[in-house]
This record gives sequence, C-alpha cells and structure tokens, in this order.
Amino acid sequence: MQVTLWYFADCPNWRVADDRLRQALNETGNTDAEVRLMAVETEEEASAVGFAGSPSFTVDGVDLFDGARPAGTLACRIYHTPTGLAGVPEVADLVAALAARRP
Repeated sequence: MQVTLWYFADCPNWRVADDRLRQALNETGNTDAEVRLMAVETEEEASAVGFAGSPSFTVDGVDLFDGARPAGTLACRIYHTPTGLAGVPEVADLVAALAARRP
C-alpha cells in the first residue's frame, strides 16, 4: 500500500494530518504501509498534479476522500467531520476511509 500525503508548506494543517494518518494506519494494521510526504510548491505544479488542496491523502494514487474536485491551486482543503467542517479529517474518518480501500 502506497500512501501519499499531499500538502503545501504554508498549510497550517498538514502536520496534524500526518500525525492522524500515521495513527489511522496503525489502527488499521497497516504499519508497513509506505507513507510519502509530497510537497506541492507552485501553482503550476498544483495544476499539473490535479492537487485537491492541502492536506490530501491518496492510496495507490486514488484520493482517499473521493468527493474532492482537484483545485489545481495552492489551497487548503476542507473535510466534513462529525463536529463540522475542518481542515483535517478525524482519525476515525481516516480509519474508515482506509478500511474501505482494503482489497
């Protein structure tokens, strides 16, 4: 399983996202998953990779939260959580999304 956390450096949420992602991977038994941190540094790069906002999570190249349209710009991403809109999904949301991606 190849897990990628896409972010841009000025996003205030990406470090929390990394912590929550690793916790979710542990909780789902995916401790051997390779996690890559991919910085998106320019508007051109964001457009070229179809960046859906920071932070974004992909598993084997597929967005973990399907509802996002690629913004193609350096923007923060918003997630629906049980407590409302947030800049990072809850660990439980990541666990559920990872479990849904299991073969």
